[in-house]
Amino acid sequence: MPQPLKPPALRSHDVVRVLSLASPVKEDLLQKGCAEIARLGYIAKADSASVLARESYFAGSARCRRGALEQAFGEKETRAIFCSRGGYGSNYVIEDLNVPRDSAKIFLGSSDITSLQIFLWQKYGWVSFYGPMVAANFRHGAGGAHGYDEPSLVRALTETAHGWELDLDAEALAPGEAEGVLLGGCLTLIETSLGTPWELDTRGAILVLEDRGMKPYQVDRALMHLRQAGKFDQVAGILLGEFPDCDPPEGGATVREVAKRILAISPVVWSAPIGHTERAALTIPLGVRGRLSAPADGSAPKLQILEPACTP
Repeated sequence: MPQPLKPPALRSHDVVRVLSLASPVKEDLLQKGCAEIARLGYIAKADSASVLARESYFAGSARCRRGALEQAFGEKETRAIFCSRGGYGSNYVIEDLNVPRDSAKIFLGSSDITSLQIFLWQKYGWVSFYGPMVAANFRHGAGGAHGYDEPSLVRALTETAHGWELDLDAEALAPGEAEGVLLGGCLTLIETSLGTPWELDTRGAILVLEDRGMKPYQVDRALMHLRQAGKFDQVAGILLGEFPDCDPPEGGATVREVAKRILAISPVVWSAPIGHTERAALTIPLGVRGRLSAPADGSAPKLQILEPACTP
């Protein structure tokens, strides 16, 4: 795996650049999310011309979105980059993306943003953050339905000395305990990295897998593809999300049953509030070491982050 390169931590009154790197975003939702970032003590900056751009089902052209990302990584005053939303289109931004390896900054997003997070890890070894997005989660506030988990966000983006522990409020699908580098994100985007120069190397990883709006047989197909591509052969453990809007037809197998059948490793934790979730979304640093514990006695699974994700 790459040698991890951690970004500088976020401090009070630091500038957070908000970018739209996938699908278009609605202005009112963006404003609500930016107000929440301000409540947290940071300065949210969003260039309306680019953040609110619309071209077909993209937030502007690939060239403009790529340019905005490159500019944000080069801005001295910008300490972090928060994505406005997911949708589709981050894969276009990857092509010809050119940023200096030593320009790592906090990069926060989920869903379609997984493509960029995988690319930045595989090419540069950058630690990034799988968590809430401005117009999707921040707009709902801290702690509420469809919102975000404030303690895990703040700890991930500001801690520079110690690790921490997350109560996953989830189920042990396959009991056990394992240590590894936290990697992954949205299942569909992990699958579509196969065969690219930035294909995700999962060896030794605690692999995060989550998605939404898929039929159980589609989740089955994606998991089987990853299994047959060898992506589970040397995985240390797997952390699964809730998979909302993935209900089976009457009498059909559920996503939980599909995962239990295909993922013949241990530990596997099911239904954590990560990515697409109806609960307050946790923030998971990607590229740092963690310990996933799924007790056999029925007690709550936990994820220990074994090192800080940021530098002072």
